[in-house]
Amino acid sequence: MKLAIVLAILLATVSGALCYGRVTRKGHTLADWAVGGRSLGTLIFWFMNAGEVYTTFAVLGISGYAWALGAPAYLAFCSVSLSYALGYWLMPKIWRAGRARRLVTQADFFAARYDARWLGVLTGVIGIASLIVYVQIQLVSLGLIVQLTLDGLVSTQTATIIAGLLMVAFVFVAGVRSAAFAAGVKDVLMIAVVVLLCATVASKVGALSIADIFRRAEQLHPGIGRLPGLDHTSPTTAIWLLTSSLNIALGNWVFPHLFQISYTSASGTAIRRNAIWQPLYSLAYFCIILLGFAALLAGTKPPGNNLNAALLQFVSDHYSAPVVGFVAGTGFLLALAPGALLLLTAGSIFTRNVVGPFRERLDERTSLRLSRFSLVAFAAIAVWLSISQKGSLVKILLDAYSAIGMLAPGVFLGFLWRRTTALGVLAGLVAGFVALLAPFAAQFWSSAVPQWEPGLIAMAINAVVTFGVSLLTPQPSHSAVRVAFPSAGSSAQAVNGLNATQP
Repeated sequence: MKLAIVLAILLATVSGALCYGRVTRKGHTLADWAVGGRSLGTLIFWFMNAGEVYTTFAVLGISGYAWALGAPAYLAFCSVSLSYALGYWLMPKIWRAGRARRLVTQADFFAARYDARWLGVLTGVIGIASLIVYVQIQLVSLGLIVQLTLDGLVSTQTATIIAGLLMVAFVFVAGVRSAAFAAGVKDVLMIAVVVLLCATVASKVGALSIADIFRRAEQLHPGIGRLPGLDHTSPTTAIWLLTSSLNIALGNWVFPHLFQISYTSASGTAIRRNAIWQPLYSLAYFCIILLGFAALLAGTKPPGNNLNAALLQFVSDHYSAPVVGFVAGTGFLLALAPGALLLLTAGSIFTRNVVGPFRERLDERTSLRLSRFSLVAFAAIAVWLSISQKGSLVKILLDAYSAIGMLAPGVFLGFLWRRTTALGVLAGLVAGFVALLAPFAAQFWSSAVPQWEPGLIAMAINAVVTFGVSLLTPQPSHSAVRVAFPSAGSSAQAVNGLNATQP
């Protein structure tokens, strides 16, 4: 029964996504495949944007964190709200630059804003690496869901490979429009699942109400609702919550796929409307954390004590097969829709910004073919990482945000300060990655500021170095500055014209 429901949800969504993508596609170009012809309206952009924020991390990762640690799961509330506050300001600027200069990828922005194709290549490689790590989150979750659906009949490795193939199938043909359709279906089903489980969860654990679940959790595990959570020796204090939330918020729209989503909107107004209302989506995390606490009260024991599987195991233990199938089918879409867009973004960056600078005469057909086949290769790498590495979804996510956060100073300063230069961004990247990845740096941060998110510290060092080196290097050309400051060119022309009329 549950397998039949999962297959029905999956096949219906894949068929609808492919049909929608092919029917609404305007052309057979890389730009249409990657950014949907820059024509997504408010509603479809809503689902597209939210689809990349509410993934398997939102459901399995946060519920598992609540089950294992308690209060540190509140990270989801803080980071999402802060992200949309920044997105209201940043995303319309990205959209405007993309439309004016016909940009397709994030690396296009770096190359154009700093008048340096080499910087586009470098940031493209960094972006692809971060996207592959993010795909790993979706594949780990999908592997768990496949195993639940098939009652453990397949190994983790086989389940992960199947998950990778399904992701590729989502966008290989129709591109970003297919992902947008799937994201809409996924969001509707996610809300239905959360409402269904929360309406019935109290009776499953012997509680009188939802509030009673929290009360009983506090009685059985004193301190679970306060930082640092269940583990009183954990560094997950209020400082950790603040610095981790800021790190995620500052890095969120810098992720290449979310940066690229900004290009797909039909207008800046659609982006702002979404940024105003989508923080309401963060209220769903209350229900997800509730389910994690309920799983703890029920004594749920996921295989291998894997916190990522806590919610799936709880549902499997306490609900009927049709409900398990409904939850598993929704979980498939929670991973497939975002993961497919991550791979699409990596493929388009590879073609335009890694291969493109060295093969300037690539036609549209060749570019599209290269993007499609490169995303297959990136999916294979992500599958290998998922099989060979272990860790909580939250830990993998924080690592991914720390890496991509190194591009944040180049993006924010690029829109805030006209004087920011390519060499400044390069120097900041080097300093930031040393502060983030060097063993001596990691040891120093863990002893000097153990409660701070290392990614935020590295980002701050990056920003300071970018600012300082930019002051010492020649400022970028007027045409480069106009990418982020459209009025800069007209002002400069007016000044030059005035100077020309003076004796």
